[in-house]
Amino acid sequence: MRSAARGRPTSDVEVTNVSQHGFWLLMNSRELFVPFKEFPWFREVSIGALCNVELPHPSHLHWPDLDVDLAVESLEHPKRFPLLSRVRPNKPLQPTRAAQANRKRARQGSGPRG
Repeated sequence: MRSAARGRPTSDVEVTNVSQHGFWLLMNSRELFVPFKEFPWFREVSIGALCNVELPHPSHLHWPDLDVDLAVESLEHPKRFPLLSRVRPNKPLQPTRAAQANRKRARQGSGPRG
């Protein structure tokens, strides 16, 4: 008895394994490791939400349950996509006059009112 011929894969992308350090994505017959250290928003999610991944474009991944979109390039070259901006603001933000007045009242205490 012979088995039927294999059909098309049901998904262009799938999570194949999860460890404490990250997870593996099989995408178009290549496998990519997604470390939680580089992509921390995946660390505390359910397996179901993690495995619900779509490939709407060959260079774009989407997790609809997590509202996360990633460029495939960011998985291939995470150092090119730092999580923290290296740009410094021009000057620090200053509190508003109302916030300054509230702080001044709080420091003076709420003494007796007449």
